[in-house]
Amino acid sequence: MIVSTQDDELEKFSALADRWWDPQGDMRPLHDINPLRLDYIDTRARLSGARVADIGCGAGILSEAMAGRGAEVTAIDLSQAMIDTATHHAGQSGLDIDYRCLSSRDLAASMRGQFDSVICMEMLEHADEPAAIVDDCMQLVRPGGSVFFSTINRSPKAWLLAIAGAEYILALLPRGTHEYDKLIKPSELAAWARHSGLQVEAVNGMRYNPLTYRAALEKRPDVNYFMHTTRPEAI
Repeated sequence: MIVSTQDDELEKFSALADRWWDPQGDMRPLHDINPLRLDYIDTRARLSGARVADIGCGAGILSEAMAGRGAEVTAIDLSQAMIDTATHHAGQSGLDIDYRCLSSRDLAASMRGQFDSVICMEMLEHADEPAAIVDDCMQLVRPGGSVFFSTINRSPKAWLLAIAGAEYILALLPRGTHEYDKLIKPSELAAWARHSGLQVEAVNGMRYNPLTYRAALEKRPDVNYFMHTTRPEAI
């Protein structure tokens, strides 16, 4: 029997909503890795003029960056507090982003195949049914479009660096941000993607230096990693 932790996850992140946009605060690592995330997407699926869905957008750090690159962004999150914060900040930034508080399943039901790219980053490891969300992403993207994921590998190295190191020793993130059992191996994510009908194009590791506050791509997906998938023209 699977015990749902979704309400706990929503409560945990909703409590951070008012501090999400502080680049020196609890979410600093997200701000630090955001340029890398943005370029990873934009170099593989051009953002300018593209219609993009951001799944699990939080308070909109990546959503705003993509809109700033010329994308038409629809962004969703299950936390109303996050959506309220994101909407307010986008207004202050002069950006027109379609923020909605709803699930990926509900968005897929109403906007099937309407997006050039679908983005789901730093979210799957917090969901009860990540494989179902992967399938929702496939439903949302148009044939020929791209779906991007990023998450954390379930490995001893990831536990050491992303949980013990980042949360408990260096305090880069609030304690309890991640649960080891919910982390996802690249092989698992790739299997879910293929099962839904997506084709895996690339898997790239990401390293984050807590001393320089910089992120970079690396070959091995030992800890954090990106996955670029595409929906074939005909399924």
